[in-house]
Amino acid sequence: MPALASNTALPGGLYSNGALSEARMARVAEIMSRNLETIGPSATIQEAAERMKADNIGSLPVCQDSRLLGTITDRDITIRVTAEGRDARTTLVRDVMTREVVTIRPQQELAEAEQLMHDHQVRRLPVVEADGRLVGYLTTATIAKREGDEKAVGKVLKGISQPQKTRSRGKFGP
Repeated sequence: MPALASNTALPGGLYSNGALSEARMARVAEIMSRNLETIGPSATIQEAAERMKADNIGSLPVCQDSRLLGTITDRDITIRVTAEGRDARTTLVRDVMTREVVTIRPQQELAEAEQLMHDHQVRRLPVVEADGRLVGYLTTATIAKREGDEKAVGKVLKGISQPQKTRSRGKFGP
């Protein structure tokens, strides 16, 4: 039997040297964070902020019975609580959380996640099953930790950093 050349393709998308072929793209489930901190909709903003501080995070998925209802971010707290003069000790997460959240499925390709982040200008994607159960979280930082994804992360970050025309009230666009 002849020896395999160093770049001979094998079944399953692997090359004989162990590298993945481009035909076999990475899936979200392969790199998503599975250890998640979540918060319930009836928690106070004070509780949410304390959890974010303790865990050094800027976002918490809001879940009830493992189902994703929305997210609460440090920015939500700043804009919808502090700037409006609301009391963080009595304001509930459900009253200020972001309800319309861009999500992705664990079996989707990482390239799809990168495109969603770019198109929707988000740094975090909750990973949900078809029934809405939260099973993971994908962030630009998680993607950046993968070797060889510098260009993809750069593209995503560039897209995230662009001003949104809908928010600009005509200042940046026609």
